[in-house]
Amino acid sequence: MIRLIFFLLYAVIIIIATPFLFLFMHVFWKNKTEKRDRFTQSFVRMVFRHVLFIAGVHTTVLGLENIPEDTPVLYVGNHRSYFDILISYIYFKKPTGYVAKKEMEKIPLLRTWMKYVHCLFLDRTNPKEGLKTILTGIDNVKNGYSVVIFPEGTRAKTDEMLPFKEGSLKIAEKSGCPIIPLVQNNTSAAFEDHMPFFKKCHTVIEFGKPIIISELSPEDKKFLGAYTRNIIQEIHEKNKVLV
Repeated sequence: MIRLIFFLLYAVIIIIATPFLFLFMHVFWKNKTEKRDRFTQSFVRMVFRHVLFIAGVHTTVLGLENIPEDTPVLYVGNHRSYFDILISYIYFKKPTGYVAKKEMEKIPLLRTWMKYVHCLFLDRTNPKEGLKTILTGIDNVKNGYSVVIFPEGTRAKTDEMLPFKEGSLKIAEKSGCPIIPLVQNNTSAAFEDHMPFFKKCHTVIEFGKPIIISELSPEDKKFLGAYTRNIIQEIHEKNKVLV
């Protein structure tokens, strides 16, 4: 209960501060995208670190050396918890946005923060709008921003990964950027397993070796989603012993 109370108090502080931060960025960095990106990434990282501390989440991190320093990537991950986003974001080396469901765009303040960190809002019920989102993601990668996608399409209820949605890796296929497997274990133990309370827990995150599509066999290129899913599943099974 005490963790939930601290979280709510912290959330109120951030909500109150947010309009002033938006005003500051608009006045001073309206046309200075690089400075705004650096500030936004640093601020969001700080907030996420604080939330993880309040929630009592300790994470073992593996494979940071697999994240390229000089090129944007498509992170492809399994999805079990809201904490997947909080934990992963603090380790990204370049400005990075998530592909989120369209409904997130309806939440005031949050949607503005998400747009500032280059998140994309995907309408899975409208193929035409979905294609526009993917094309925007390709442009983002070409402009130097990494993208995170959870190809299962929703949070899984168990450790068994759901099938990947068709077309979920098009951003990498069309832009030619590397795919980085983003694999997390035990994140649901922080919140989802006992909502609405937070529980102290240990999680594991591993960044897998880059997948270079041009170096794959024709068969693996044809079934890129299944190929990537198998790698993520193998890493997830391997890291269960570390939790």
